[in-house]
Amino acid sequence: MDVHLKRLTSRFEINAEEERVIRSLPDAVLECAADETIVLAGVAQSYSRILLSGVTGRHKGLKNGSRQITELNFAGDPIDVHSFTLKRLDHDIVSFSQCTFARIPHQKLWEMTERYPRLALIYWFGTNLDAAIHREWELSLGKRRAIVRMAHMYCELNARLQIVGLSDGRQFRLPLNQAELGECLGTTVVHTNRTLRQLRECGLCDHRGDIVTIHDLAKLSALAEFDPAYLYLEKQTI
Repeated sequence: MDVHLKRLTSRFEINAEEERVIRSLPDAVLECAADETIVLAGVAQSYSRILLSGVTGRHKGLKNGSRQITELNFAGDPIDVHSFTLKRLDHDIVSFSQCTFARIPHQKLWEMTERYPRLALIYWFGTNLDAAIHREWELSLGKRRAIVRMAHMYCELNARLQIVGLSDGRQFRLPLNQAELGECLGTTVVHTNRTLRQLRECGLCDHRGDIVTIHDLAKLSALAEFDPAYLYLEKQTI
């Protein structure tokens, strides 16, 4: 749970007792391969999951097989704590790489909520943060040009990954192919490839294999008009 605690303590002060409670939440650590469905929409859930390594995503699909990826999650992120109250999800969660996650029984979350209300608020903050990220992605899909949309996504992921030490501010791992990138951005594979080439030719960033390299963060952020305020990166008081 170290990576999860690193994510939490970047925003909140966590005392020794609270850390003990958080570390005691999982009842198992599970693994899955890439391209597996971790949570299936509509299926009743009695556990939530915290991602310890790898990359997962939430998506909703149509009957014709097309889908929209609505958020990406990385090591340290709770990927479905909202299933604690919803009991089932309206979307699938899939793995884009080999993943490890901590399984947390809803009963333990209930006990934590009753005995440690401050921790309950901290995890509630996490679900509110997810909603803020969803709103920003919705704005991108509706109003930003493809190149701006892609630049904004890379800026966001870089900022989020720096929190847990998975980006040095210049380079990070993103194991998505161009079809999956297009499903994040609402673009075809052809348009995704063209947009990647534009960013590379402008000297802003490059995505080769599963590695994203940002060559000029200031210019990439300016193109994206990236304002990280919606990520609430500053220390929070609860």
